[in-house]
Amino acid sequence: MTLFRLAGLALLSIGLAGCIPRSRPEAPPPVEPDRQPERPDGPSRLPPDETRNRVAVLVPLSGTNAAMGQSILNAANLALFDTGGQRIRITAYDTSRGAAEAANEALADGNGLFLGPLLAEDVRAVAPIAGRNEVPVVTFSNDVTVAGDGVYVMGFNPGQSVDRVVAYARSRGATRFGALMPPGIYGQRGGQALTAAVEAHGGQLVGMEGYERTTAAIRAAATRLNARGRLDAVLIADGPQNAVQAVPVVRQSSPQPRILGTELWGAETNLGTNVGLRGAWFAAPSDSNFGPFRTRYRARYNRDPFRLASLGYDAVLLAVRIAGDWPVGRRFPERALRDPTGFVGVDGAFRFGRDGVAERALEVREVGASGTSIVSPAPRGFN
Repeated sequence: MTLFRLAGLALLSIGLAGCIPRSRPEAPPPVEPDRQPERPDGPSRLPPDETRNRVAVLVPLSGTNAAMGQSILNAANLALFDTGGQRIRITAYDTSRGAAEAANEALADGNGLFLGPLLAEDVRAVAPIAGRNEVPVVTFSNDVTVAGDGVYVMGFNPGQSVDRVVAYARSRGATRFGALMPPGIYGQRGGQALTAAVEAHGGQLVGMEGYERTTAAIRAAATRLNARGRLDAVLIADGPQNAVQAVPVVRQSSPQPRILGTELWGAETNLGTNVGLRGAWFAAPSDSNFGPFRTRYRARYNRDPFRLASLGYDAVLLAVRIAGDWPVGRRFPERALRDPTGFVGVDGAFRFGRDGVAERALEVREVGASGTSIVSPAPRGFN
């Protein structure tokens, strides 16, 4: 991967240079505000730009997910400011007012790349519109079922987290695995990922138990799982607030199994305050760059970013890097998204596979009294 450098930017000193050009303008690049058009499919109302390609950021900016969408958009703007963004110009579109309408407006405005949407159902509305116009979609969703045919899933994939932590547990001697799964799509996909990971890494799946999200149901499921026999490791495919309800029952087994978590645990900052979670392992994107990113974000916007805001930052880094090979006024070079050497951002190294899903370099962390520590670092890139 060709590495560039942005002098003086402390945030990007650990590996982010892979997506950043050398030069930086004296003034920040232009960023178009969110607008509500009278006719979403009508002609563009934006001024012509003969020096930059247009990139749309499609996120919810009103309604129940507005805070998350705004945080992602702020991070995208921050990335454009940090890198100079001399060859791209980003414009925000509110998907809460209608994802299809937002996509049509973005096309009418001449955008050649879509960053977003956030929600899988919005991706399904946007994808056919973008596809007919040969505009790639880099979505912030983690739903792998929307990937392919010009849609690239950038969100954190729970299946990869499960595979990574199972591989690490096997390397530390765990053989017999069990799992507790919450209801819904997340639990279903977590179970599928565990089954595949245990088989791929030569372990034995002793059993899985589902539960509803009540304390009684979670502990009953853990009791049923304990009855399956000896377990070396138990995956609880849920957030730590629910997982901790099962831990006292799971640890009644002798010997006590290792507790495994998912990438959902990576967003928590006080895991170690609960004694029951100490010693648990989970896999997540590296946090080493998120702290400096949060500091810069807070300085610019006077608030903390959502953890997923890093996706907006990294998506713009990706676009800036590829923009050097994107002639103004031409179609976005989609093949560049499939660069096998990948990209580097706040969340570490990632690359898109043939299926359009981002493969991420994940680290494994162990929960301790003072927080978490890295027990298996994330790879720095891809061979």
